[in-house]
Amino acid sequence: MSGPLSHLKVLDLSRILAGPWASQVLADFGAEVIKVERPQKGDDTRHWGPPYLKDAEGQDTADAAYYLSANRGKKSITVDITRPEGQALIRQLAQQCDILLENYKVGGLAKYGLDYAAIRAVNPRIIYCSITGFGQTGPYARRAGYDAMIQGMGGLMSITGVPEGQPGAGPQKVGVAVADLMTGMYAVSGVLAAVIHRDQTGEGQQIDLALLDTQVAWLANQAQNYLTSGKSPERQGTAHPNIVPYQAVPASDGYFMLAVGNDSQFEKFCQIAGLDGIAQDPAYATNRDRVKARDRLIPIVEAATAAKPAAWWLENLSAAHVPCGPINDLAQVFADPQVQARGMVVEQPHPQAGKVQTVRNPLGFSASPLQYEQAPPTLGEHTETVLQTALDLSQDEIDNLRAQGVI
Repeated sequence: MSGPLSHLKVLDLSRILAGPWASQVLADFGAEVIKVERPQKGDDTRHWGPPYLKDAEGQDTADAAYYLSANRGKKSITVDITRPEGQALIRQLAQQCDILLENYKVGGLAKYGLDYAAIRAVNPRIIYCSITGFGQTGPYARRAGYDAMIQGMGGLMSITGVPEGQPGAGPQKVGVAVADLMTGMYAVSGVLAAVIHRDQTGEGQQIDLALLDTQVAWLANQAQNYLTSGKSPERQGTAHPNIVPYQAVPASDGYFMLAVGNDSQFEKFCQIAGLDGIAQDPAYATNRDRVKARDRLIPIVEAATAAKPAAWWLENLSAAHVPCGPINDLAQVFADPQVQARGMVVEQPHPQAGKVQTVRNPLGFSASPLQYEQAPPTLGEHTETVLQTALDLSQDEIDNLRAQGVI
């Protein structure tokens, strides 16, 4: 395995999405990632289908597409951590690892002797990243947390959806589990920062990372809008709270996204749309003015864009360097020539399906290019290999553990 993190080893006790997303990124970057799963059952997302991956005969395998999206590049081993023998295996593996990821409830691993204190005792240099719904402290610390509820609690749903008073009004969650995904990305940056700290000081540490904290943190300009003004932002559909016009607008045959980011772009848009008088009107001349006059300006813009098909607008606005784009479904996304030119889909050999496609990591490194050698593993695919190579267990010892149901 190559990549900028090929010197690091990760023990992944997480499941579902936030933790596995983090460990998949680390695996993409070249780290060796050992995914620990429950015997017979595995990660919950293996069963979150349909759709399921098809085998070479076209029949459903045991692995849902959801699982495939977050587990590329890893080695899967099955260990029953409720058994003392299984706990001993995990501690032995942790001695050899740089990073441990887990997303059990607060205190959930202490009863197995796999909490930070116990793992630190056998490996004081380890970076132990704990992902929970609400963090290790606070009144909600022991509550379970899932993405959809966090999107609601953390304010995202209050600013997502159709505005009040319009057809279909009401809060909406985002179409992917963004609280989980962003938590996974914060986990990646956090553990790498901790690795750098360890390299400088020799000191490992625990990282306390919560879905709710993450959701609040990445409200970004909307959070700052509230902190600055004291006024809670409202749902605005596809519109932007601080830029106008910046939203989906109608064409004669559908919709497209118009993203006018500055006054010069607005002037160019107005020229193309035949709205020269609007661009010169002091009421709309600057973005500050346009935000204030949103309710008057947007109907004028929409009346103009509705006169011609989307393709006409995309061609002419793009030629004038006015940001705009189609609103694609997923089939159109993966057929897009830019997406294809960038090689966003990677194909890997798979023991049951023959091959499997996943979406590549968006980062490109000039000196240490990423390679995608390991497909999302089948359940326990690497149990024997890891126990033999990492822990030097004999085949008889492995067979005995399997007979006892430990692995």
